[in-house]
Order: sequence, then C-alpha cells, then structure tokens
Amino acid sequence: MSIASYVLGVIAALITLGVVIEMLRRRQLRERHAVWWLIAGTLALIIGVFPPVLAWSAHLVGVEVPTNLVFFVSIAILFLVSIQHSAELTVLETKTRVLAEEAALQKLRMQELERRIRHMEAPSND
Repeated sequence: MSIASYVLGVIAALITLGVVIEMLRRRQLRERHAVWWLIAGTLALIIGVFPPVLAWSAHLVGVEVPTNLVFFVSIAILFLVSIQHSAELTVLETKTRVLAEEAALQKLRMQELERRIRHMEAPSND
C-alpha cells in the first residue's frame, strides 16, 4: 500500500473519532451508543499508524489476506451495533405499549369521572 493510503486511513480514523467525541460532547450521542464507534475508530487509527499490526493480527488468527480481516471486523462491529439497537428498540416498543395502555385507562377513568360529575350537577326533577 502507498503512503497516501495510510495517510487517508489515519485521517479517516481521526475524523471518525473526532465526530463521535464531538457528538458525545454535545449530547447528541449517548456513551453506550458510542462505544462500538470508538472501538472501530481506535482500531482503524492503530492500523493506520502501525500497518504491520494488521498483517500480524491476520497471521495470528489465520487469515491469509489482511484486508479480509478488516472486512470481517467491520462487519462484526456493525452486527454488534445492530444487535444493540434492536435490543433497545424492543425495550422502547414495550414501554410505548405500556404507556399507551396506561393512557387509555386514564382516559376511561376521566370519562367516568366526568360522567359522574355531570350526573351529580344535573338538575333533579323533584
């Protein structure tokens, strides 16, 4: 790979880390959502600064082409992000359903109270 490729990789990793940190700072991203992006950005930065680490890692796990290891790790991180978001979505859907049911029950209670109040205020035919 050329020096330009490594420089581009380092710049992309730094931009990724910078964007994630800035979003955390502005509270546009929560810590638990940023963890995987910070891991990916840090790994990309390490590989960009120390390219032999990728070849060593690929050899260590038995991958012949180091780029395939990059794709595998990237897919694994995206898979974990997807699982995390799916789990959180399930929790939010459950909370939304419970809130909707509670709101419907409160509406029924209010309608019943309003009906009783109207009945009590109605003039008697005595």
